[in-house]
Amino acid sequence: MKRHTLVVLSMLLLGAVAIALPASAATTGTSNVTLAASANAMIQILDPAITLTPNATDYGNDFVEAAGASGLRVAVKTNSTTGMALMVRCADAVPQIALADLYFRTQTAAGAGGSTLAAYTGMTAVDQSLWSTTVAQHPWLVVVTDVMVQNLMNYDDAIAAGTTNYTNTLTYTVVAQ
Repeated sequence: MKRHTLVVLSMLLLGAVAIALPASAATTGTSNVTLAASANAMIQILDPAITLTPNATDYGNDFVEAAGASGLRVAVKTNSTTGMALMVRCADAVPQIALADLYFRTQTAAGAGGSTLAAYTGMTAVDQSLWSTTVAQHPWLVVVTDVMVQNLMNYDDAIAAGTTNYTNTLTYTVVAQ
């Protein structure tokens, strides 16, 4: 009898466990997904080169420029809530166009709360602010750099050889603020 009671008791216990298991299982639950975003600023150089070819009028005025649609285009964007700054410099060890003759500016309107360098300014070997905003700039924005070279008669050319190229490399930097 003890054995029969033990079997019945074991069956009842197993039955209770079998019934209790599905009843205690959860049917829904939640999980958290966290994006640990950090401020980033990005740049794309759209025009990697430009050639300024002076004509007779340019030589008479002693300068040549590439402005507006003819200028150098770079695209920028940032997710920084405090914005970004776009800077430019010419860090060539021995620039072929004298930095005192190379000028730049932008006519691209500044971002909200930012600034833009609207007047021609002499190029230097250190970063100079070209354009900025104080808010996030999510879609790509194109900033155009107007370029001017003055004192054209300082750049010699052999008359029979065609043209002589003088090249400087501009370096753009974008920084989240």
